[in-house]
Amino acid sequence: MKENRNLAILLSGRGSNFLAIHEAVKRGDLNASICCVISNIEHAPGLARARALGLNALFLPSNGAGRIEYDRLLLETLRPYHPAVICLAGFMRILTPEFVREYKGRIVNIHPALLPAFPGLHAQRQALEYGVKISGCTVHLVDEGVDTGPILLQKAVDVRDEDTEESLSTRILEQEHQIYWRAIALVLDGNIQREGRRIIARPQ
Repeated sequence: MKENRNLAILLSGRGSNFLAIHEAVKRGDLNASICCVISNIEHAPGLARARALGLNALFLPSNGAGRIEYDRLLLETLRPYHPAVICLAGFMRILTPEFVREYKGRIVNIHPALLPAFPGLHAQRQALEYGVKISGCTVHLVDEGVDTGPILLQKAVDVRDEDTEESLSTRILEQEHQIYWRAIALVLDGNIQREGRRIIARPQ
């Protein structure tokens, strides 16, 4: 039986992290296949890019749908693709516990801060307002909380005195593109073990 290395990408916006994942697959750095790209926003640029790349690109509208109803529809849509890992790439919805349970330990998300600092929206703005000197990004497994899952990889980014939210976001995004696919590879390869909240990479 062929090893399942299918990735399902969920996005709501421009999809830059999705494209970075796709490029890593194309280069051969990430041994995986993108089985589908799903967006809750019809005209999301990331969805348009997925279609242009010839991928299975699906619009699943969320307007007017409750969280439980929407996530059950999302699960039904995903199952035929048999994803090994679900990658959240700017998916602006909080997943329900039912969804998280179905793919427990196989949903990854990237956040533009060094968690547990500055969870939720506008993390870069939060960092600047707090006055930190170092920020960065975090790839973590998704649990039932908001940005509370165990951490897979992090990358620090210096905060400059002249930084704006836009300039800091740009530099953090560059690092997101470097670490997200590497964290996905850890999950796909099974090269991690959990000790409480800590995730430790196994020697290969």
